[in-house]
Amino acid sequence: MNLNDLDTPVLLADLDILERNIARMARISHNGGKALRPHTKTHKTPEIARMQIAAGAQGLTCAKLGEAEVLVDAGFDDVFIANQIVGPLKIERLLNLALRARITVAIDSVEVALPIGDAAAARGIRVPVRIEVDTGLGRAGARSAPEVLAIARCAAESRGLEFAGIFTHEGHLYKSAEPALAAAHAAGQMLGTADMLADAGLPCEAISVGSTPGASLMAPYEGLTELRPGVYVFNDRTQVRLGAPGEACALTVLATVVSVRSDGKIIIDAGTKSMASDCPFEDRTFGEIVGHPEVRFVGASEEHGHLMPEGGTTLRVGDRMRIIPNHACTCVNMHDMMTAVRGETVEATWTIAGRGKIR
Repeated sequence: MNLNDLDTPVLLADLDILERNIARMARISHNGGKALRPHTKTHKTPEIARMQIAAGAQGLTCAKLGEAEVLVDAGFDDVFIANQIVGPLKIERLLNLALRARITVAIDSVEVALPIGDAAAARGIRVPVRIEVDTGLGRAGARSAPEVLAIARCAAESRGLEFAGIFTHEGHLYKSAEPALAAAHAAGQMLGTADMLADAGLPCEAISVGSTPGASLMAPYEGLTELRPGVYVFNDRTQVRLGAPGEACALTVLATVVSVRSDGKIIIDAGTKSMASDCPFEDRTFGEIVGHPEVRFVGASEEHGHLMPEGGTTLRVGDRMRIIPNHACTCVNMHDMMTAVRGETVEATWTIAGRGKIR
């Protein structure tokens, strides 16, 4: 099938670019002597996860327990949930999943750790845990060395937990004016924290960092053990703004022009329900129209995109276009299916099995 035979709007993954992106990150991690545990929240698709494992990834990362369940159901047996699991309903699901695969989970306080440990001990199992360290993002994570040490001791003393190291998400690099300096600070904080724990008799199995813009910056630091990038599989307009080449964007939405107004505005059949509503740039546009630099994606309602030519354009009703999203992760989460293409040939249609797994 040719991609022009597809109904729109439809989410496309360019296999040539996807494969190059996966291979490039595998090289970065290998050359830096780091394990690679990609974050699957970007693609939520078992087929792409298999491509990452085949390229050398040692395991997978996900954001939610529901995503981990999807991965284990698909046959993956080493998954890190980089989020806190809180409440008896989720803890019961976590323990059931831990009987089927190695599931490591995030903790950032004694209050999060103890209920998991107590429930696991009652079931006669141990759950590996990593302590999240806040290295500057200001979200979840322990914020001081004494805090980390107290959590690590709690995990080590629990009959139901296995202390498996520390991790961070250096997401503040996205907004840093000096990302290399911010990465150096984050790496130093993680290595210093690991040294402190080792001195206390609590050596870290893993010292894990995770972000796409941070991967190449953090990979050279000796002592860090693992990279957890996610968006690199596709890239998007945000990554291009941070230095990724435009031709490295594997994800697009194929859309159709449905109306051309007398004032010049062009309406397409892809709005916020197809592109998501991320609009982070100063130009306040919703995506980049491939091959039409004269057209800006200036507005979006739920079902419609609003394009405005800056000068003349040849676009007419029925014409099609591919649009690079601002943020790949949220764009993927708007779709049930992803169509894999090589050139203009459709090679596969994949179910986005982790979509909507927010619990």
